[in-house]
Amino acid sequence: MKRLDKFLQKQRLKKAIKYISEEHTILDIGCSNGELLEAISFTPNKYIGIDPLKKENLINSKKTFLKGTFPEALIGTKYGDFDVCVLLAVLEHIPEKNKIQFENSVYKYLKHGGVLIITVPSKKVDFILSVLKFFKLIDGMSLEEHHGFSPKDTLSVFKSPHWELINFEKFQFGLNNLFVFKKRTYD
Repeated sequence: MKRLDKFLQKQRLKKAIKYISEEHTILDIGCSNGELLEAISFTPNKYIGIDPLKKENLINSKKTFLKGTFPEALIGTKYGDFDVCVLLAVLEHIPEKNKIQFENSVYKYLKHGGVLIITVPSKKVDFILSVLKFFKLIDGMSLEEHHGFSPKDTLSVFKSPHWELINFEKFQFGLNNLFVFKKRTYD
């Protein structure tokens, strides 16, 4: 990753770590190289990172990295009941036809009352990133997978009765969006 890629990633990480504490079990979907784990100043109770670009699985008592996609990488494992699920610049990579299944799987693996942290770039970012990539200022991870997803559509994927939006904010001059949801408990 180039410096600008890392800078943009660090801004997303800063927004997410405000909602994470050391007693949490964390599911980091699209974890890349575990930058979220490196960015927090403590060792969480448990951390599972999943990314299709991981070279191999790494498993130990406090942190696990799984090569693959979510939820397939967790099927048949003992992992589940996470306190926090993190999707930093991930939702725009999920094809529209898979979003409902994806949301259902996040709901399944997150504890009741658990927190879901999502960042989604503005649609304008695709053009900006393609220009920056053309001039070799960024690597632009998996830009070809962006599906024209609009940040406002996050609310139609993660909606009631499963989810309660507890925070929304724009950052990076309005080019990025933070959504924080709480998994609802209902009968």
